[in-house]
Amino acid sequence: MLPAIIFRQMQRPLCAGALHHGSTTLEHVLGVGGSSFVNCLNRYAAATGFIRISFLDIKQHRNWDVARLRMYADAKKQSLHMRTLQGRDLLQGVIDKKRAGFIERKNVLVDDIREAKHKVQERVREKIVEIREERENIMTIPNMLTISRAILSPYIGYVIVQGDFGLGMNLLIVAGITDLLDGQIARRWPSQASKAGSFLDPMADKLLMGSLVVSLCYSELLPMWLTGIVVFRDVFLIGAGFVIRYISLPPPKTLSRYFDATHVTAQLEPTFISKVNTGVQLATIGISLGAPIWNYIDHPALHGLWYLTGVTTVAAALSYVINRRNTFKIIHKPKKMT
Repeated sequence: MLPAIIFRQMQRPLCAGALHHGSTTLEHVLGVGGSSFVNCLNRYAAATGFIRISFLDIKQHRNWDVARLRMYADAKKQSLHMRTLQGRDLLQGVIDKKRAGFIERKNVLVDDIREAKHKVQERVREKIVEIREERENIMTIPNMLTISRAILSPYIGYVIVQGDFGLGMNLLIVAGITDLLDGQIARRWPSQASKAGSFLDPMADKLLMGSLVVSLCYSELLPMWLTGIVVFRDVFLIGAGFVIRYISLPPPKTLSRYFDATHVTAQLEPTFISKVNTGVQLATIGISLGAPIWNYIDHPALHGLWYLTGVTTVAAALSYVINRRNTFKIIHKPKKMT
């Protein structure tokens, strides 16, 4: 209930007779008089919730009638109702504005997240494509021949140590045929060529040479000094290959990526003297292995061949040091034009 409100007559004052007549009129209309009349007004005021008339007001201003009182109370009620509606509309407008701002910020945030997600997905796809481009098929016929030669090399050395020089000679011929075939196939059919083969083929040759010279030296068919030169040169080239692999491997440099043969990062390009040395070494090993079979052990021509092999081996090692910038090529991924 609102606080007590005193309504006063805004018109000019009436005479005492008029006041008495107004009170009589109110009493006649309401059917009560005195304090009962005031109580009736108070009950009306309590029912409407807007006004309350005191006994003093009635005594001082007896010109009020019920119709005017009701009209004024209804006007006040309507005014309060309109203010309530205005306040509610204002509050609803503020809420709607805040909600619209929140929805706009939410939409902007969602768009940013979607855009970031799209960029991440595109980047992941690009990386997958890059990885696929960097990888190649190493399961080719030349590579299989090279791997078989590398696996056969320790067994050939074991056969020679056991003194079975005839079987060793036959296995050496087989290894030489595989070396000849893998190069011919790779050159004749480009689809069978691979960058991994540029590493696998010389590594297999080094393993074969190392196994043969050590076993021949153990069997006293090859001098110790030549064995040392050949082994040292092969170890040097193998170590250089590991260094080149580390330098050419793009980040992240992990062990799994380092030893992943399908992830090719460099290509070896042997020098001319190195190719000549490989042929001389194979000839020396084959002729030395045939010495106990055909009985020309410690022949002077064999000694001359050993010295020639030593010279070409040292020259091949020096050629890799002098022309180190031309002996390998790092494979760079082509940059995409944006």
